[in-house]
Amino acid sequence: MIALGCDHGGYPLMKEVIKYLDEAKIEYKNFGTYSEDSCDYPVFAKAVAGAIVNGECEKGILICGTGIGISIAANKVKGVRAALCHDCFSAKATRQHNDANILAMGARVVGAGLAVEIVKNFLETPFSNEERHIRRINMIED
Repeated sequence: MIALGCDHGGYPLMKEVIKYLDEAKIEYKNFGTYSEDSCDYPVFAKAVAGAIVNGECEKGILICGTGIGISIAANKVKGVRAALCHDCFSAKATRQHNDANILAMGARVVGAGLAVEIVKNFLETPFSNEERHIRRINMIED
């Protein structure tokens, strides 16, 4: 199960991500927002992060205008490793090396086509389970 969240700036791009998830038959839970009305991104970042750490969802996707604020807010939650990615290589590498559990993107930074490719790379790439990466993740968590 994938947890989704965005603010008003990320809403149009989130609709495109949802289209892809629906077509790919990937289950998700949408924590909002549900319109382009102004709202506060930390609310949605914390909701998605909470769903990850409590085990309700395996991974998350967060979108705001730049992806910066929403990723900072999510990373305040212990156990979350939110990665801001605007290219496919970073999305793949953060899964392989950092076991990132939340993908953050900026709707004013990436277009819909690229965003869907980034999401695919993030969701399809497994963690490497290499000892050096496990050691580094443990250092982050401590």
